[in-house]
Amino acid sequence: MSQFDLIKDIAKFGLENDKEKLLEVLNELIEYSKKTKKLNFALQLQSILKEAIRTQQTSGLTKVGSPQHFMREEDREISEFILEKITSDYRFENLVCSDDVEETLKLFIKEYKSADLLSKYDLPVSNKVLFHGPSGCGKTLASYVLAGELSKMMIVINLGAIVSSKLGETSKNLAKIFRRAASEGCIIFIDEFDTLGKVRDYSQDHGEMKRVVNTILQLFDYLPQDSMVIAATNHAEMIDNALLRRFDLKVHLDLPDNKHIQELINKTLKSDLFEFDKPKALPQIIKACKGLSYYSIQKTLVTTIKRSIFEMDKTTIGVKAKINTTLWLQLLKKEIQDNSLSK
Repeated sequence: MSQFDLIKDIAKFGLENDKEKLLEVLNELIEYSKKTKKLNFALQLQSILKEAIRTQQTSGLTKVGSPQHFMREEDREISEFILEKITSDYRFENLVCSDDVEETLKLFIKEYKSADLLSKYDLPVSNKVLFHGPSGCGKTLASYVLAGELSKMMIVINLGAIVSSKLGETSKNLAKIFRRAASEGCIIFIDEFDTLGKVRDYSQDHGEMKRVVNTILQLFDYLPQDSMVIAATNHAEMIDNALLRRFDLKVHLDLPDNKHIQELINKTLKSDLFEFDKPKALPQIIKACKGLSYYSIQKTLVTTIKRSIFEMDKTTIGVKAKINTTLWLQLLKKEIQDNSLSK
């Protein structure tokens, strides 16, 4: 049966309110999507299906104190702690990093995909990663690349909702998120991880911070092998040592050097729609980018491209856009000034 036939059946059984056949065809479409390499689509469908079944189980009148009642309450609370549930299309070709970092991440992915083999030798699978380095060096993108390469659903944590001023609530909130991730075998992504995992005598609120760190240590220790935690921080030195030791992989990402600045430019301009008005000025531009993050460099380049297009004569639309290198140098200079003010 083709994909279009399955979609027609889904529409038919949905309109007929035939839930049994609808679920059957949806599962067929999920398997078909996996076989045809549409893994992200399959993951998204699986997630929608799980959520729908969970909602059905807790819908209608439920007795207070029943398992269905607690499940519904937890669903309501969990939704506040999640910024988004995503699948990722990012792959290694989207990431600019050193050869050592790329090799390390590829070995990590190989290990995770070889879980069955390792289990035969009673060996654990690495499933806790910490990306650390200065702001804008690609930590979040690297996390999305791992999710994409592993074809796993990723839950992005809402730290603002997780952290509570009420005694013990932060630990309870974390436990709920980890419990949900464990049941779905997905990735938990926590940005600004130092907010949760500070050294236990670093904060004035010594007692509460100690409780939170102890909770994370326990959650890490009992994390199922098919689940994963990816954390990111600009301040690894602020994270408790015992917590740092729990990470199977600690990856330092740094600001780009000349080689990686050039690579970032090439990847940003991968289409044949753009070219520099002064190609010989590229070494000067690369020099001007030094000390800036990947994010800042790409942001100023994209802004330059947009403004260069706006300046084009309407009769030239459709031909290669000339990137105004003078404008880019101006934007880079301003970015450096803005960064120095924010320090």
